[in-house]
This record gives sequence, C-alpha cells and structure tokens, in this order.
Amino acid sequence: MIDLGISKIALIGVVALVVIGPEKLPRVARTVGALLGKAQRYVADVKAEVSRSMELDELKKMRESVEGAARDVESSIQTQASDFEKTWSEVTETAAIPAEPDFPSYKHPHKNWRLKQGAMPSWYKARNGVRTKALSGAARVARFRPKRLA
Repeated sequence: MIDLGISKIALIGVVALVVIGPEKLPRVARTVGALLGKAQRYVADVKAEVSRSMELDELKKMRESVEGAARDVESSIQTQASDFEKTWSEVTETAAIPAEPDFPSYKHPHKNWRLKQGAMPSWYKARNGVRTKALSGAARVARFRPKRLA
C-alpha cells in the first residue's frame, strides 16, 4: 500500500498550497475529504457484500447438510415403522382376540338441562351483586337513600 509518513504529508500540503493557493485550499480539502469518505463507504459496502455472500454460501451448505440429515432420519423412521407394522400384524393375526363385552347402551336421564344451564352459583351472585330477591320500589329507595349526616 501507500506508505505516507509525516514528511510526505507535509510535502504534499506545501505543494498543494503553492499550486492551488491559500484561498481555494479549504474548499479543495473539503471536496477531497468528501470524496475519500465516499470511497471508504463504497469499499466498506463491497466488503460487507462479499462477507454476506460468503455467509450465504455457508448457510446454504449448512442447510443442505441439515436437509440430508432430516432425510436420513425420515427414511430410518419409515423403515422402523414398516417393520413395526409387520410385526404388529403378525402378532395380531396369531393372538386370539377375546370378544368385546356387551355394555348397556347409553340412556339419557331426561333431566331438565335448561335449569342446569341457567344455574348460577350463589357465591358468584354474592360477589358480583346479583339480586336474588325482588325488592319493592319503596324498599329499594330506602336501601339506596344516602345516609344523613347528623
């Protein structure tokens, strides 16, 4: 790479001062700095893209290896399942299966299910303030009338 020491940078600065002049030197230095910044950002973007593509290749290889392992596991499971089915069929064919006992069929109790559906526990009613008894209008007014301060 370019080996820039203090003496070389000082020499470049003196030549630039003589050639460009003291009036235009700050503007040129700013422009050169901006161009160098853009160049550095471009190089960083290229490096990032290259590293991203390398990681993508590694991920593809890893994915292929995982898919291969999954296929191997799937094939081994299928062979074991087919072996199990064969042995199961052999065992069930040779074993004597007892006749199923006759259970009585289901008989509906004919209870009034609407009452059960509408039933609400008393603890729930007490906690949530559900009225269980009807109050007359006068009793309700007397109950909810604000207390007088003596």
